Amino acid sequence: MKGGRGAERRRGGRIATLAVLVALVSVVSLGMAGAQGVPIPPPRPAPPSESPPEAPADPLPEPAPQIPAEAIASPEPPPAEPARPTRGAVTNLPLPRFVSLKTAEGNARRGPSLAHRIDWVFTRPGMPLRITAEYENWRRVEDADGIGGWVHYALLSGTRSAVVIVPMADMRAEGSEASRLLARLEAGVIGRILSCAPDWCRIATDGGRGWVRKTALWGVAADELID
Repeated sequence: MKGGRGAERRRGGRIATLAVLVALVSVVSLGMAGAQGVPIPPPRPAPPSESPPEAPADPLPEPAPQIPAEAIASPEPPPAEPARPTRGAVTNLPLPRFVSLKTAEGNARRGPSLAHRIDWVFTRPGMPLRITAEYENWRRVEDADGIGGWVHYALLSGTRSAVVIVPMADMRAEGSEASRLLARLEAGVIGRILSCAPDWCRIATDGGRGWVRKTALWGVAADELID
């Protein structure tokens, strides 16, 4: 009986020792399995530091084109209009000059010939007209309002006349504001010029004769003297 118990104790001790060994082996195996389960990747090396790309520099402005000195100079003025002739091409008389209408009617045409249409008809005999051009037997004329055209020279007279162009003009006995008042002439009254001083003209109308200021008349130049 003693021998049997001793054998059991020894067998039990071996079993316990074997169990401990098995447990240790299990722990070691589990540790190795855990260590070999999922490999840990090595740390990635940090990429080399790269500075941000530099922005391209602004292109240099192109140099301004060189402008020739002639172009910089002030532009030339437009060509002047040809000077108007101061003498008639046919008569060699001064241009412009004043005449009067000889007839009761005078046709003013668009051009210097009968083939041109009539633009205006003058209907006051003795009215003053101003000649501005000559061509053969034709004269280009205009009235106090600037209306006119080409008139045959036979319809014109060298007798000088003037027309009142102010609402009311005083006719005086002498060429002076202090002289006696003879009459008052309305605008449109026509008178034959008898003489002209620097500031006054003596004219003859249906109502009499007297002196009227030049500034009230059309048919005589401002600086014209007539004896």
